[in-house]
Amino acid sequence: MAAARIEQVRQVLGEILQWSHPADAVLSRWFRAHPKAGGRDRGEIAEAVFDVLRHLRRYRQFAESGHGPAARRLAILGLASVWPRATLDAGLDEHERAWLDHVRAIDVRALPDAVRLSLPDWLAERAAALEDGEALFEALNRPAPLDLRINPFKLERAALLEAWAGGPEARWSPRPTPYSPWGIRIEGRPPVNRWQAFERGEIEVQDEGSQLLAALVAPRRGEMVIDYCAGAGGKTLLLGALMRSTGRLYAFDVSAARLARAKPRFARSGLSNIVPVVIAEHKDTRVRRLRGKAQRVLVDAPCSGLGTLRRNPDLKWRQHPEALASLLETQARILREAAACVAPGGRLVYASCSILPEENEDQVQAFLDEHPEFSLLEAGPILADRCAVPQMDGPFLRLRPDRHGTDGFFAAVMQRSKPAAPPATGPDGAGEASPD
Repeated sequence: MAAARIEQVRQVLGEILQWSHPADAVLSRWFRAHPKAGGRDRGEIAEAVFDVLRHLRRYRQFAESGHGPAARRLAILGLASVWPRATLDAGLDEHERAWLDHVRAIDVRALPDAVRLSLPDWLAERAAALEDGEALFEALNRPAPLDLRINPFKLERAALLEAWAGGPEARWSPRPTPYSPWGIRIEGRPPVNRWQAFERGEIEVQDEGSQLLAALVAPRRGEMVIDYCAGAGGKTLLLGALMRSTGRLYAFDVSAARLARAKPRFARSGLSNIVPVVIAEHKDTRVRRLRGKAQRVLVDAPCSGLGTLRRNPDLKWRQHPEALASLLETQARILREAAACVAPGGRLVYASCSILPEENEDQVQAFLDEHPEFSLLEAGPILADRCAVPQMDGPFLRLRPDRHGTDGFFAAVMQRSKPAAPPATGPDGAGEASPD
């Protein structure tokens, strides 16, 4: 079995390391092509593959020694994080066992930072410039827990946790998330999509950091709200529930496929105020018709995704500085177009799942410099209305796995000014005299 598993992991890595498609898409396609692989088999293969992607630069350096194909040695290192050594040894020859002993004796702390943290050179440079960058990327190299979110339109978190305490879900140790009042964190990777609560639309999979973005939007009943980059609809669903299915909630996205995947989630949720709309990438006529009409607009902008490396470790190898420059232009354009939809006195929330300042603070500052009608609000007091406020420094929400246990998230809250009231006039039509 061990030898066969090593070969399976090697095959999957061979496809992923071509970098033609995201790792999770390649894995899904491989599993469909190998339907005889059971749930345990799939779990072990996926865990080993993602371990290699997290530590690829270091593992490649280790794989330069030894005999035989380097791709096989990568698979061995990945499975060494999954299996006890005795189980793995059953699939190794004596040279491979000796090589693995040699690798395990290496003092990882003595390796250069870029190799130890397994970062491409360009990202290692940026990590060095970040506050506690080493701790941040060490945390991003560890697997993430699984966060769920209740549907507050249908039930309360405490009631669901109480019900799970006496059911089969208890084996996954569900517990409240520390900041979001709607979040539940569980251990392991259970088949949540087959749980009754999921089928009834009572829970969704959503990282706690993403849940806090809805608290910053703070939608009210009856308002017009726009989720400008809705994607698969996770944040849209929470916004709609907080609106108690009233008002109108537009879910905009340029991808019809993403919105199509969101529609079953919308149907399960029981919400009737969501309006999915596929928009053009630039100067959409339906967007122009909403100019100045929305009380709340959320822009969860397309970004490098580097804050999600715990879940998508291949991003650090598939992302490049040249692509980042193009993303920055896209973010600035989307933010400008979305801002035009905000009504006077309304709120604009800009967010990303990046940890890079150029996608976050720098992007917001450039927008504010060009749009004096918007002012920056403090995120902390807004969060405090609904959530336990995480450790914060300054007006922005900055979340990190090493400090908060969430994915890396950034958010800024801005408000559009209202027009100045006309001066009061006296009986003769002139302005009232100054008190002086």
